[in-house]
Amino acid sequence: MDPITDIFRTLHVTAFGLHRLEATAPWGVKQENQTEEKITPSGNKMPPTDLAHFAMVSRGNCWLSVEGIAEPIPLTGGDCFLLAKGTSIVLRDSPRTHPRWSFREIGATANGNVALYGGGGAPTTIVCGSLSFDRASLKPVTQLLPRFILMKADQARTLALHSTVQALASEMAEQAPGSEVVATRLAEVLFIQVLRAHIASGPERNKGWLRAVFDPQMGTALSAIHDSVKTPWTVESLAAAATMSRSAFAVRFKELLGQTPLEYVTEWRMQKAMQLIQERDKKLIDVARSVGYESDAAFSKAFKRVVGASPGEYLKRGFGDQGNAF
Repeated sequence: MDPITDIFRTLHVTAFGLHRLEATAPWGVKQENQTEEKITPSGNKMPPTDLAHFAMVSRGNCWLSVEGIAEPIPLTGGDCFLLAKGTSIVLRDSPRTHPRWSFREIGATANGNVALYGGGGAPTTIVCGSLSFDRASLKPVTQLLPRFILMKADQARTLALHSTVQALASEMAEQAPGSEVVATRLAEVLFIQVLRAHIASGPERNKGWLRAVFDPQMGTALSAIHDSVKTPWTVESLAAAATMSRSAFAVRFKELLGQTPLEYVTEWRMQKAMQLIQERDKKLIDVARSVGYESDAAFSKAFKRVVGASPGEYLKRGFGDQGNAF
């Protein structure tokens, strides 16, 4: 199994906070860096689970300013982007317009899922929302997305993406019975399509986890891990799969992924375990064996070290809580 397929099968992407912004010039909206912890109903702290925010221009034109990018980017109908959590942006009708509202404030004023904002001039329609995994994300997941992905309407390999964008905008405009469910599913498809289009745009744009996946040697090792997570992997056996020396493999792996090979193996085992635990009909020892542990005690110890809670505590803490929308 290739690692990207395994990621999507294991971690269900959920879209939430979908709304349509009907803006008229002059207008400006900002999305500020949000890294605050959340509190579950039981009072426990948990890390933010938002994976990314997305927006697409379905009508009109606007300008996008992204933290860390010097020049504002012109956007037109059909353009869309994904923004990893923690990056600040500004969307506006002109680079000279001062943003007076945040996306959070705009969303709070929405009538249903439609927000009206601006001075009554040239219209622009933007469909936006947030994406999250349904449980706390570990390093393999947080390394999946680049900080910013922009897909222009005229780029190759985006025909299917544009069809999804149009279908999503239509569902949000019509508000027919079941539109909310359909829009959520389409947003999940949009996320996968944007990521696939980004990957196809060229290896030079891929860094970190994506770069490792497409590296011939590192990719082979990652595929081996994801194909059989319960195998008792060692650095030596993974290096052999990559046809590299142990030392060279360990250095290259840490350089690309920011963690050791066995840290990656353990974290992905725990991510698979979280999926199995959610099913609730499996005994702890069966979960443990499914991810490579012969005893539930050894598994529980590793789970608590990586996830920060025992398997039982993990279920009680409600790690599926969702955050605020884009």
